[in-house]
Amino acid sequence: MNLSLDIQIADNGDDHPPPEQFKRWVEAAIGERLTSAELSLRLVTEEEITLLNSTYRGQSKATNVLSFPAHLPECVELELLGDLAICPAVVAREAEQQNKPLLCHWAHMVIHGTLHLLGYDHIDDSDAQIMEALEINILNSLGIDNPYSIALNPCNSQIISPGGTHPKL
Repeated sequence: MNLSLDIQIADNGDDHPPPEQFKRWVEAAIGERLTSAELSLRLVTEEEITLLNSTYRGQSKATNVLSFPAHLPECVELELLGDLAICPAVVAREAEQQNKPLLCHWAHMVIHGTLHLLGYDHIDDSDAQIMEALEINILNSLGIDNPYSIALNPCNSQIISPGGTHPKL
């Protein structure tokens, strides 16, 4: 996979995964669907994600991830998928509330957003089942349990410590 990933850090914190992790998760989401892709991933503040969510979705609240697919004319031959905006503060808060390891939730949000860029959605139940099944399979290939599990069995991989290493993520 030839991936061009532009990562923009516009939030105030440093509690987010390294660029290599983001690249690995995006590549896992794309899988064999494309041989080449380009996208931007922007880490934003709660204020910025709230503004984006309000402007583009009519919801005046912070959210975890927003996807902005590129809608290029057919005559333009670029592998541009679009842009992802992710709010680290919301991702961290959700991981804590859902009793999930932070890196596992990050992986889920990046994969979820990337699947949106690829055209998947969860507006109706049948589309949601398809998208969730894809997310579960992709996360499982990375050693991460089903994020939709009622049991909320955290990551089955071995996270040593927040500053430690993780063999599968």
